[in-house]
Amino acid sequence: MGPQELIWAADLVLLAAMTAVGFLVMGLDKGIARKNGARSAQGKATRRRVPERTLFLIAALGGSLGVLLGMYTFRHKTKHWYFVVGVPAILAAQLALGWLVVTRLMG
Repeated sequence: MGPQELIWAADLVLLAAMTAVGFLVMGLDKGIARKNGARSAQGKATRRRVPERTLFLIAALGGSLGVLLGMYTFRHKTKHWYFVVGVPAILAAQLALGWLVVTRLMG
């Protein structure tokens, strides 16, 4: 395997890892949100949630597909317009950038 193929393979592994991280973090935050609802109803202290800024950062760093899948799988953040619009916009920008890079390198 040459250096170019190694770079492509590393990029795909990183993309897959960030997609998995995005999906898992959305599920984790939804689980904490559910438990916090029950805990606050009992008058107990609640656990810290994943900041929305962190969720957007994960999406921007390559996990946008995972965050988007997590949004709709876990029904999490789907009532926040900035997630409904922002995460698909990040994914679209990443796809466009990827297409541009691939077409420039291949053609």
